Amino acid sequence: MLSKRIIPCLDVKDGRTVKGVNFVDLRDAGDPVELAWNYSQQGADELVFLDITATHERRKTMVELVKAVARQVNIPFTIGGGINEIADADALLEAGADKISINSAAVRNPALIDELAKAFGVQFVIVAVDTRRVGDKNLVHLNGGRIATEKETFDWIREAESRGAGEILLTSMDHDGTKGGFDNTFLKKINDAVHIPVIASGGAGSVQHFVDVFEQTNVDAALAASVFHYGEILIPDLKRVLKKNNIEVREQ
Repeated sequence: MLSKRIIPCLDVKDGRTVKGVNFVDLRDAGDPVELAWNYSQQGADELVFLDITATHERRKTMVELVKAVARQVNIPFTIGGGINEIADADALLEAGADKISINSAAVRNPALIDELAKAFGVQFVIVAVDTRRVGDKNLVHLNGGRIATEKETFDWIREAESRGAGEILLTSMDHDGTKGGFDNTFLKKINDAVHIPVIASGGAGSVQHFVDVFEQTNVDAALAASVFHYGEILIPDLKRVLKKNNIEVREQ
């Protein structure tokens, strides 16, 4: 059985790590490079950095941040935000990133997934999906959750897989930052429907929430931000509890 991964997520704005609730009311959570080093020491399996205003402000992701992180950590890390073409991804890989995450650009230009997968390999390409329930549907949202689309999340994720996505990072906007638990019902539906790894995001507030998401959905990884940033959950403690619940995790 493959080990389940624990992934701290660092949302970066103006060079600082920030965190909000339901994608708004952002507050400072520290220096991203220092946090990255700390998480690598704690035993995080991977890291994700999202330049959360890059698409909104039409900026490119910060290559200098990638270089700084690569010098400090020895675990895989993903970078996302403002990646619109092969050259953007190439610059990030060259700077030291292990994977790239695309979101809004992929929805607007689905062929970008095919192009990146062909250029770098599927293992390099994570498609991040921000979803929110609207009526009786789960709909994809763009630009850091600012813009609703008419795309149904389930259909979009199936398409992303068919085009060459190597992983899906699925964030429930309704759960994000609430610390009320992951959206396990929807995560299970998605995980059962695809053949690539799914990373659960949005809602972690306790160690039990991580136990629940792995037991109830069988996703490959669980991602969280504020509970790690503010020291509410320490990764070694989390992994000990997961092991006690017979959930396979990597040793530090």
